[in-house]
Amino acid sequence: MIKDLFNKQKPKKKKYATIPTEASKQDVPEGIMQKCPKCKKIMYTKELKKNLNVCMQCGHHHGMTAVERRDSFIDEGTFQEFDAGLTSTNPLNFPGYLEKVDVDKQKTKMNEAVLTGVGRVEGFETVVAIMDANFRMGSMGSVVGEKITRAIEEAGRRGVPFIIFTASGGARMQEGVLSLMQMAKTSVALKRFSENGGLIISVMTHPTTGGVSASFASLGDYNFAEPGALIGFAGRRIIEQTIHEKLPEDFQTAEFLLKHGQLDAVIHRHEMKEKIAFLLDIHQQGGELA
Repeated sequence: MIKDLFNKQKPKKKKYATIPTEASKQDVPEGIMQKCPKCKKIMYTKELKKNLNVCMQCGHHHGMTAVERRDSFIDEGTFQEFDAGLTSTNPLNFPGYLEKVDVDKQKTKMNEAVLTGVGRVEGFETVVAIMDANFRMGSMGSVVGEKITRAIEEAGRRGVPFIIFTASGGARMQEGVLSLMQMAKTSVALKRFSENGGLIISVMTHPTTGGVSASFASLGDYNFAEPGALIGFAGRRIIEQTIHEKLPEDFQTAEFLLKHGQLDAVIHRHEMKEKIAFLLDIHQQGGELA
């Protein structure tokens, strides 16, 4: 009996899950860390931004705001913005549209989904338009089309190149046919600019889709893209259902488009400014290709 007492197994302790308190959750400020969607590495947001939002481990190109791209591409202190006061109205009285626009204004500190202006790239004056996917997914409404058109026309008056960085989900549905008309307006402006000898450089970033990919994004003298960028018109699933075929895994990526002749080059973000500045140099009057 005494032997059984010593051999008796001790009761197992119950295991409890530790639930963090709200106070402990606040020890790590929101946004201080970020996970790469490709390699799943967790890194400091500050370090990622120092690397131009390119993953240090796998090279994945994270999105950039228009202001971040401006600061990384345009020479410091040379940028002058165009048409900062242009804002959207609600021509079709679409329910809740202006409220959503106001939310994005607060979030992005921009009045619309594109930033336009003039600046210098390694000393070369150029007019730029930079789209921001954080504002209504970079969708193209009347104001976006107008700002881009005005920027193209200003490049023509100044006799300098026009560079556009696209990031868009396409035409803005809340403005209906008015948004679709911007495809024609911007395309005509680029045609006139080109006929007068203007240089057009288009850089497609993730994502560039819909009416934007079908208009000004694809009309450059040089059409470039960042690695891994999604570029296409209709969605992958819609195309597969229409043609009843399975599409390649890399379909509608920058690398796929390069392989099939729709792009001139896929350029790493760290090399973008240097390579475009080289093109600006050789297209100057009297410029030479070494």
